Amino acid sequence: MNDYEKRGYLHQDFRIFHPTDYSQQEFAYHYHDFCKILILLKGNVTYHIEGKAYPLAPYDLVLVNAGEFHRPVVHSSDAYERMILYVSPRFLLAYQQEDFDLALCFTRAQEEKSNVLRMPSMQNSCLYQTLMTLEAALKEEDYGADFYRKVLFLQFMVHLNRAAVNNTLQFMPNNNTNEIILEILTYLNEHLTEPHTIDTIAQRFYISKYYLMHAFRKETGYTIGGYLKLKRLLYSRELVRQGMKVTKACYACGFSSYSAFSRAYKKQFGETPLDCK
Repeated sequence: MNDYEKRGYLHQDFRIFHPTDYSQQEFAYHYHDFCKILILLKGNVTYHIEGKAYPLAPYDLVLVNAGEFHRPVVHSSDAYERMILYVSPRFLLAYQQEDFDLALCFTRAQEEKSNVLRMPSMQNSCLYQTLMTLEAALKEEDYGADFYRKVLFLQFMVHLNRAAVNNTLQFMPNNNTNEIILEILTYLNEHLTEPHTIDTIAQRFYISKYYLMHAFRKETGYTIGGYLKLKRLLYSRELVRQGMKVTKACYACGFSSYSAFSRAYKKQFGETPLDCK
């Protein structure tokens, strides 16, 4: 596989799902244009996100930022039940103030270098009870139903961020043993727009390029070139949406050829860079 797969579409501010799988499925690495929150209810699952692996316990809460590559690995045919929330980054941004940010939990996850949070007695928390009320409200069509669901979702996000700020939720360590690949992923994301080759990366981290290629693909599912290309495309699209001219965004995100950028963009997203404004 040479390209990451985009999965799921979000045309609203948020969506909620409650799926259960009763067979042992295999999930490929994929990404979303939006933020994702998953609460595991049942299942023997390890969640892989950007080179990190997290063995999940029931009621663990997984935060996946927009553009992060991830997949669950299901270890048995026992029921895999979870609650999933898709959240628009623009929706979160609309409520951002100087002293208030609904996306704070995602920022904390990046700072803590952990995507999984655990809360003692999650089932009895205001956070979980609000989520259950919100799920029930999805089936209602009473007066002001849409507005009521929006209020409940905002309440859920407030509880989640309060728990993250007050350390009620514990950021869990990952179970990945290949620290060098994690260092390389961090380095690539911090220097995304700079030129990179297999040779220069291998030299920088004092490893052989053959080990680098094998280990990177094993830990992420993809080649270094494919990873960098899509990360740059996602970054360019965000720059264009923020108002930057397409040609400037092309070079600002690390491409050296506009024609190559345009072809890659259309192949990945199914539209030209000009269409995404």
